[in-house]
Amino acid sequence: MLNIDTELEKKEILRRYRTLLRHAKPILKADDVKIIKKAFYTSMEAHKEMRRKSGEPYIFHPLATAEIVVKEIGLGTTSIVSALLHDVVEDTDLEIEDIERMFGKKVARIIDGLTKISGVFEYGTSQQAENFRKMLLTLSDDVRVILVKIADRLHNMRTLVSMPRNKQLKIASETIYIYAPLAHRLGLYSIKSELEDLHLKHTQPDIYKQIDEKIRKSKDVRDRFIRYFTAPIQTEIKKANLDVRIKGRPKSIYSIFSKMSRQNITFEEVFDKFAIRIIINNIDHEYEKAACWQVYSIVSDFYKPNPDRLRDWISTSRANGYESLHTTVMSKTGQWVEVQIRTSRMDDIAEKGYAAHWKYKAAGNLTNESGLDQWLNKVRETLEHTDSSALDFLNDFRTNLFNEEVFIFTPQGELRILPQGATTLDFAFDIHTQIGTHCLGAKVNQKLVPLSYALKNGDQVEILTSKKQRPNEDWLQFVTTSKARTKIKADLKKDKKDIASLGKEIVKRKLKQVGKQLNDQITNLLSEHFNLENSVDFFYRVAKGTIDPKTIKKVVEFKGKQAGKRSKQLMDGKSFEQQIKKTRGVSSDMLMIGDSLEKIDYTLSKCCNPIRGDDVFGFITVSEGIKIHRASCPNAIKLMSNFGYRIVKAKWTSQQELAFLAGLKIKGTDRVGLIKDVTDVISNELKVNMRSITVDSDDGIFDGTIMLFVYDTKHLDKLIKKLKKVNSVFDVTRFDN
Repeated sequence: MLNIDTELEKKEILRRYRTLLRHAKPILKADDVKIIKKAFYTSMEAHKEMRRKSGEPYIFHPLATAEIVVKEIGLGTTSIVSALLHDVVEDTDLEIEDIERMFGKKVARIIDGLTKISGVFEYGTSQQAENFRKMLLTLSDDVRVILVKIADRLHNMRTLVSMPRNKQLKIASETIYIYAPLAHRLGLYSIKSELEDLHLKHTQPDIYKQIDEKIRKSKDVRDRFIRYFTAPIQTEIKKANLDVRIKGRPKSIYSIFSKMSRQNITFEEVFDKFAIRIIINNIDHEYEKAACWQVYSIVSDFYKPNPDRLRDWISTSRANGYESLHTTVMSKTGQWVEVQIRTSRMDDIAEKGYAAHWKYKAAGNLTNESGLDQWLNKVRETLEHTDSSALDFLNDFRTNLFNEEVFIFTPQGELRILPQGATTLDFAFDIHTQIGTHCLGAKVNQKLVPLSYALKNGDQVEILTSKKQRPNEDWLQFVTTSKARTKIKADLKKDKKDIASLGKEIVKRKLKQVGKQLNDQITNLLSEHFNLENSVDFFYRVAKGTIDPKTIKKVVEFKGKQAGKRSKQLMDGKSFEQQIKKTRGVSSDMLMIGDSLEKIDYTLSKCCNPIRGDDVFGFITVSEGIKIHRASCPNAIKLMSNFGYRIVKAKWTSQQELAFLAGLKIKGTDRVGLIKDVTDVISNELKVNMRSITVDSDDGIFDGTIMLFVYDTKHLDKLIKKLKKVNSVFDVTRFDN
């Protein structure tokens, strides 16, 4: 039982409330304090019996969310009130109608957007995706819903340590899947970076700790380098009568980790682990661009720039409103350094995104419609014309969130911004739905190109149309924007549904022959067996003859009975945990992998080949029992984001010594006898059985792949260390199969 000092808690709650008001003071208008106070006491009363997993009073969470909203995002009173009340409808007896009566329609609408959908969901659908869709639909009404939700998620991630492991994985995966990209798209760079770092901290803590320690250890050296690097620049800028702040900061842990993973390099090999930012103060809006280029000229006088690494986002801002001039220059010590040049207004927008963008727009410092305005308008248009499933909707929406974009021109010279990888067909739909629907081809820079042509920066595009042209299914293979995808799907949907209904009748007849009736359970089983996301796709392919009806009978006969039992029993993680307790006859609700007493049907997933010692989780499939995945599995984020309720806690036992298949990539300089030395370490020194080894040598570089059997991660780590000591070997890494 917790020993709680209620008086001390009350004092701490009031202290946090006063801190919130202090941060809000600069933006408060008449009577704002009264409405915030009313929201605070309403929330405190509603949550008075509730505590967080950490044991703290629940009111700490809405207070912290409201503080993030005002201090880190820069929103106003309506958002502060909404943050204080964001959980009351979902978690207490208060209803939306009560909120509207007490705080008005705007606050009620925001709270409604933040309240999760309740009720029972069909097996095979995703409650999480449904909730994401409900929240995102409010973008067409009030973007503050998303901003308050991002603040809520940031505080949850900051306090995630008190949650059980399976909840940590689920929440962290949702964060990297949707909330971090969403924060990025809304210009919240600091929050986006922190969300990414916290995701890594909770999913791969060892890697996070290693990178964090290396960044800390190199701080003194980095600070000395920055002082030495910036000294001549500062002197020259002062002569030019420009008022600037110069600061150096390390890249985020997650961005360094991503670069290491993407390029398969070590921490030491990442050449741009920090950036130097030059912020120009007290400059009129009309002179901002000239001042940034003046500073660039000074920097390039002292250090040679890399011509391939110049990024000009002051002439044309990024789609989320971000403005800055980026260059990478060579220092006197032979080290590449990224330099970011921007004004204080640009820096404010870069840090606080949407809220700062609108503050400057209201002040008249932004006259034209920005990339952020255009993006929000596109999103709203897409949201208003979609009837796809929640999972399809979420996957399509995510294509809008990625940061790279291309700048394309119409024949009349109008600039259009599209995501990188967009095709001429995406461009056609971006101009107008009817132009996209009847698009026949395009001319890019006066040359005829197909619909699938991937556009490049600076392309000038003329779309060719024909009234006879109609969308077909192949079009979905070469569009990237959600607007184009949504419009194509809408056109195809009616025809597809008509054809799918014929397929459904075929399936019914085939099932009748084996004494079965078509139901949701069998439909989900068949859709998953053929790797299709929904039943319409499955029935459509049957009608088209892509799926042989004879195979349907076989799948149902061999898998149906077993899968039917399993899917009824294992609808979600909670019911499964209860089943484990009942089966094992002990209090633990954990799936024990390798336990000889275990009676639960599970298999190790082939997509990531987990081995004993890996951080793992179980995932309940429709037809193949429990699949064990590594927490770092490439598919983990999507599984946990869309189907978190089917995640099962799992860990390894030490009762049995089993051999697990693992893959290693080995690189080095080629020499006579290298393969023999490598195989000697594996087979003779460590007595490890190899299943296969493939070797390639090109221009003196040795590149090999080895599949072998190990007992656990310690065994594998020992093997990797031994192999790295072999003469001419310079890198050995584990890979997913």
